[in-house]
Amino acid sequence: MSRETLPARGAKTLAKFLCLVLYFLIALLCILTSPLLAKVPSPISSSSQLPVNSLTSLAVTADPASLLQQGKVLYSNGNYTKAVEVLQQAVQAYRQQGESLTLAATLSNLSLAHQQLGAWSQAQEAITESLNLLKGQNENQNLQIFAQSLDIQGRLQLAMGQPEAALKTWRQTEEIYKQTNNKSGVVRSLINQAQAWQAQGFYPRAVKTLDQVKQTLESQPDSIEKTVSLRSLGDALLVVRDLKKSRQALEQSLTIARNLQSSADIGASLFSLGNNARKQQEKQQAIAYYQQTVEASPSPLTKIQAQLNHLGLLIEDQEWAKAQTLLPLIESQLDQLPLSRASIYAHVNFSQSLAKVKSGILHASSSSYYLASSKKDSAVLLARAIQQSHNLGDKRAEAYALKSLGGLYEETKQWTEAQKLTQEGLALAQSSNAPEITYSLEWQLGRLLREKKDINGAIAAYDAAVNTLQSLRRDLVANKDVVNQDVQFNFRDSVEPVYRQSVELLLQSQQGKPDEKTLEKARERIEALQLAELDDFFQEACLQGQRVALDQVVDQNNSQAAILYPIILRDELHVIVKIPKQRLQSYSTKILQADVEKLLLELRRNLVNPTATRLVQTQSQEVYNWLLKPIESQLQKSGVDTLVFVLDGPLRNLPMAALYDGKEYLIEKYAVALSVGLQLLNPKPLVQQQLVALTAGLTQPPPKFSKYGPLLGIKSEFDGITKAGVSTTRLLDGDFKKKNLENEIGAASFNIVHLATHGQFSSRLEETFILDYDGRINVKDFDTLFRSQGKTIVELLVLSACQTATGDSRAALGLAGAAVRAGARSTIASLWQIDDESTAMFVSAFYQELKSGKITKAEAVHRAQLKLLKHPNYHAPSFWSAYVLIGNWL
Repeated sequence: MSRETLPARGAKTLAKFLCLVLYFLIALLCILTSPLLAKVPSPISSSSQLPVNSLTSLAVTADPASLLQQGKVLYSNGNYTKAVEVLQQAVQAYRQQGESLTLAATLSNLSLAHQQLGAWSQAQEAITESLNLLKGQNENQNLQIFAQSLDIQGRLQLAMGQPEAALKTWRQTEEIYKQTNNKSGVVRSLINQAQAWQAQGFYPRAVKTLDQVKQTLESQPDSIEKTVSLRSLGDALLVVRDLKKSRQALEQSLTIARNLQSSADIGASLFSLGNNARKQQEKQQAIAYYQQTVEASPSPLTKIQAQLNHLGLLIEDQEWAKAQTLLPLIESQLDQLPLSRASIYAHVNFSQSLAKVKSGILHASSSSYYLASSKKDSAVLLARAIQQSHNLGDKRAEAYALKSLGGLYEETKQWTEAQKLTQEGLALAQSSNAPEITYSLEWQLGRLLREKKDINGAIAAYDAAVNTLQSLRRDLVANKDVVNQDVQFNFRDSVEPVYRQSVELLLQSQQGKPDEKTLEKARERIEALQLAELDDFFQEACLQGQRVALDQVVDQNNSQAAILYPIILRDELHVIVKIPKQRLQSYSTKILQADVEKLLLELRRNLVNPTATRLVQTQSQEVYNWLLKPIESQLQKSGVDTLVFVLDGPLRNLPMAALYDGKEYLIEKYAVALSVGLQLLNPKPLVQQQLVALTAGLTQPPPKFSKYGPLLGIKSEFDGITKAGVSTTRLLDGDFKKKNLENEIGAASFNIVHLATHGQFSSRLEETFILDYDGRINVKDFDTLFRSQGKTIVELLVLSACQTATGDSRAALGLAGAAVRAGARSTIASLWQIDDESTAMFVSAFYQELKSGKITKAEAVHRAQLKLLKHPNYHAPSFWSAYVLIGNWL
């Protein structure tokens, strides 16, 4: 053997060894980058399972590859501090050897270990050096390492509250993986991108991306990517309220995680299932999932998040004893969390819960040493969260923590300190483009200034809060992919009061009678609230397109309609009225909001009972006195024959036609209509058009909806429409299917669609539907049913036999949503179901009047209701007042 062959063989051996090292590093990167795939950190245990020799002896005896192996084991077992020390030694060793590729890969792993400890500056320093070493690499193998280092950089950016930068980074990794034909890497990059979309509030776009991943992975064997993609999909679907599909995806994710025996993913999927159950109001099931999460997950963050959500449910149900036992368990673990936005939010969440538990226990006349100082404890926790977020450089998290501490000072009436913290937080939120935090700080500032009697300053702050909320809605209009979870999830507690308190401040700031400019601003603000409520209901902006102001319709169309805008405030009910050719005017009744809501609830319950007529008259007269008595003489003098109500809150659950003045019902004096807002879509009358109707009905509900009874009078109802002279096409029972309905509407020119079927209106989107032969048609599908290429094609939608959900004080929101989603200029629907014979009589009379071509839709409804009222069998309001007309009354 010649001397030359020895070096050659040595070179080949060295090359093979270096290749093995590189492949090992890539494998290690794959393991270490697995946290990128999930919202939860990688597996953690309390201590390393591998005996660790002294680091000094390791440095002497181990080569860099051995150090890497040791670092891998330490990291995998959650011993991040020692993993950092070992990986730092490996970095030094590779630096001495001049191995740039292996050094770059090791630095990436070191960055990831630093991230787990919350050592952000060190993590940034390591990943920056790694990427600098890898720039300009073009070989396939080198590109793989570069892409995976970028993966780790993206994780760091997301953890530090920079989702836009993370998205850009992960798009770059996707391109590299495509270039190197690494399909697994492409999938991982897409999953990461979906998380970046979610962090920015683009949940529909995240769903679209994850659906793409799901289809790619369906035919592949179980993998971490698969369980994480399904979990991420389930989480995104939860935010856009597709709760059924969300649960299916999460259950699949859990099954795969269990098959893989991945405790981190088992815990994460259980946690997400708990959130799904909580969203569906299945509280005990949610608690069970959260408890399983704590048992299964090795992640302290996931455990604490589950316990915090569990605590939130206990607080909702005022189970103070159980809540108190959970507090020390959470508190003891908070300090163990590595620094991140998630840990800061956990501190803030816990501080708020702590204060609520103390308040609840004090109201229950209990006492506890542990809770006696909870205000102080909450303040300490929040101060720590502020400092941590400042150290992290996360302005959004710092603003959120400052808001919470300012709110704590507000509760203790320390107005000056609260204002200072609030203004500090507001400056940070505005500079970090965080509108969902900005509006809440502006609202908080408005409350504080009001307490300090700075009324003009308070109005300005409230105006700013409303404008910020309006900008969020404009974002929805401009980009339907945007869904802001923080704003929507707490709508009733965190958005609605901003509008109401703002209107209250506006109206009460005027000494004596508010001027017309103030009244205009007040009613526009209440309309903005109602539009925001619909946006929240559908998770997207709903009312769009060219619309005409109601005042313009009243003043310029020779209308004899007056418009009434009742507004329910904390301690008064205010009514703004527009009479044709007159300026706005208003009046109010001093009454607590709680008392208003109590009476309206009782009246609504009594209205459906035919035997409770006298009680209905007594209660509805009180409502009449609030809404109409102060203006009744002016209405009579002005020649008004139609009243259009833009109703607020629980008033929407009541038929205004049933209000009683002591002698007559309102319907005996006026035609009545409702409007969702202050504007109408192309308000032209139907009377000049030939009536062509598509009628669809279901005499027997589908088997799984057997709780709904048969509707045997539908044929009689449809016969009445035909006898009225309306040209009709029928879809009955087996022919009444969503697809058939859509095809018929798209193929022919119907200006009326009349659906005689069971349905329900609810404040929950998923519980607002009508039944067809196959099952449910959700209200969210109405836009595809009743519109063509985005344009309204139905003038009048009639929904007979529907009802508002029992026990749902905001159920009429679903009715308004159905009217808006269908896009019909007018909608007639029933607030509760009435018997077949009276329904057939009402429907027949309505179409006969409408066919005459001489009256408005509101007047046609009015005359049909009067016909029932005068019938000896149907005199009670429960029969004739159930039907309401929404939208264009002309």
